[in-house]
Amino acid sequence: MNLFPCSSFVIGLAVLSCSAFAADWPQWGGNDPGRNMYSPVKGLPSSFTPGKFKPNSEEIDMATTKNVKWIAKLGSQSYGNPVVSQGVVLVGTNNASPRDLRFKDDKSILYALREADGSLLWQLTVPKLASGKVNDWEYLGLLASPCVEGDRVYIVTSRCEVLCLDLHGQANGNQGPFQDEGQYMVGPGKPKVDVLLTDADILWKYDMMDELGVFPHNASNCSVIIQGDSIFVCTSNGQDWTHVNIPSPQSPSFISLDKKTGELLGEDNAGIGPKILHGQWTSPSLGTVNGKSQVYFGGGDGVLYALNTKAVKEGDSSFLKTLWSFDCVPEEYKKDKNGKPIKYPAAEGPSEVNATPVFYKNRVYVAVGQDPEHGEGVGRLLCIDPSKEGDVTSSALIWDYKGIKRSISTVSIDPENGLLFIADFSGFVHCLDAETGKLFWVHDMQAHMWGSTLVADGKVYVGDEDGDFVVLASSKEKKVLSECNLGAPIYSTPIVANGAMYIGTQTHLFVYGEGAAPVPAQVKP
Repeated sequence: MNLFPCSSFVIGLAVLSCSAFAADWPQWGGNDPGRNMYSPVKGLPSSFTPGKFKPNSEEIDMATTKNVKWIAKLGSQSYGNPVVSQGVVLVGTNNASPRDLRFKDDKSILYALREADGSLLWQLTVPKLASGKVNDWEYLGLLASPCVEGDRVYIVTSRCEVLCLDLHGQANGNQGPFQDEGQYMVGPGKPKVDVLLTDADILWKYDMMDELGVFPHNASNCSVIIQGDSIFVCTSNGQDWTHVNIPSPQSPSFISLDKKTGELLGEDNAGIGPKILHGQWTSPSLGTVNGKSQVYFGGGDGVLYALNTKAVKEGDSSFLKTLWSFDCVPEEYKKDKNGKPIKYPAAEGPSEVNATPVFYKNRVYVAVGQDPEHGEGVGRLLCIDPSKEGDVTSSALIWDYKGIKRSISTVSIDPENGLLFIADFSGFVHCLDAETGKLFWVHDMQAHMWGSTLVADGKVYVGDEDGDFVVLASSKEKKVLSECNLGAPIYSTPIVANGAMYIGTQTHLFVYGEGAAPVPAQVKP
C-alpha cells in the first residue's frame, strides 16, 4: 500500500534561533493549563511526505519520506495524544504489535520512547478488566494522554485507575510504595512475572472503581491536570450496557488527588450521577478569574461546570464546590416543536460535553457532542463568561454557534490573529472569530473527525478518520496548504515539541520537521 505524497507547496522559511524550538509538550494542551491547542513554535513545514510501506510489511521505507525524522510502530488502535518531556515520548496504544513477547494478549500499553530516535525505553502494560467491554472495550488500548511533571508521569488507565509512574521506568530501580508491578502487569489471580528494566515503575495507584464505586461506560479516558499538589480527574462514571441504568449514581464525576501520594482530596458536589446521559470522557482545564482558580470539566448531563480547586471539608467528606454551571444543551435540542422530549441519542436531540473546555482570555470555549458510535447530529459551540456564579445558563453566554455538528474536539485559538478553529465529528473544520463568534469559513474533510485542530506557525494542522492530514492557513480566507494520507485513521491531535511535530495514526507515530533527516532505521516493534 502506498501513501499519497503531500502537495509540493512549501512556504519559504526564515532561519530561526534554537530557542524557538526548545519547548517540551508535557501534557494534553502542551504548557497551557487552559488547554488551548496552540504552539508558538516557528519554522514548521507546510508539507511532508509520509512515505511508502515496504511490500507485505507494516514498515515504511524511510527513503521515500520527506521531512520525516522517525516513525514508530504502535498497535492497531491508538487514540491518545503523545506527550514529550525531558527526552521521552509517551504514547498510548494497544498490544496488537507486541514489543514485549511476555504479553501477547489484549492489553493496554503506554510506550516510553526515546525522543532522539523513537527507540523503546520502557512500557506500561495494563491488563484488561475481567468485566469486559461494558467497562473496558476490547482492543481500545490506553486512551488518555499522560501528564508529566518533573520525573513523574500521571495517567488514567483503561482499568479506571490513576497511576503515578517514574519517567525513567525501572532504569533507576523500583521506586515508591508500589512494589508489585510483576502482579499488576498480568492481572489479579494470575502468576506474576519478573520485573524487567523495560517495564514501567508504578509509584502509586488509585483505583476509582474500588475506592469510589465508579462504573465506567465502555472506556475510561481523562487526561489529568495538575495545580500545586492536586491532580484533577474526571472519573468516567456512566451507564451500564442497557443504556438506561446508572449503576453508581452517587459516585463522583470529578475528583482531586494528592499528586505525591494518590490520596483522595475531594470530590465534586454537583450531583451529576443520576443525570448522566451515557458516559463521561472529558478532560479538565484550569483558569484564573478575578484572582481565583477554577477547574472546568464537561458533565455527562450536558452541563459545563466550574469548580473550586481547593476542597472544603464537610462532615466526613471533602468537596470541590461548584462555582458555576452552564447547561450547554439548548431547549430546542431537548424538546421538539410540540414540546415532546427528544430522546437521547437522537440526531436532533441533546448531547453531553465530551470535549475539553478551553480557557482563553477570561473566556471558556466548549462544544457539545456524543459518543462517535452514535453518529452525527446537531451540535453547539459556546463562548462563556466565567466570572459569574451559580446557574449561569441564562446570564453568561457571550456567543454561540449552531452551525457546528456534534463534536468531541477541543478548540484551538491563534493568539496572533484571534481566530478560533474547531473540528466536528461530521468532518468539517470551522474558522471563527474567537471574540465575536463570526464565521469566516468551513472546510469539508469528507470524513469523520475525532481529534482536534492544532494551530502553530500560522498554520492549522488536522487529521481525519480516513487518514488524511491537512494543513490550512491560519487566516480569514480558507487556504489549503497541503494534504496527504498517512495510511491509517487519525483519531488523535498533532502536537509540537522541540521543533518537531508528532502525528499519531491508529498504527504509527510520525515525527517530522522542516529539513528533518531520518534516523538510521525505522523503529520496529
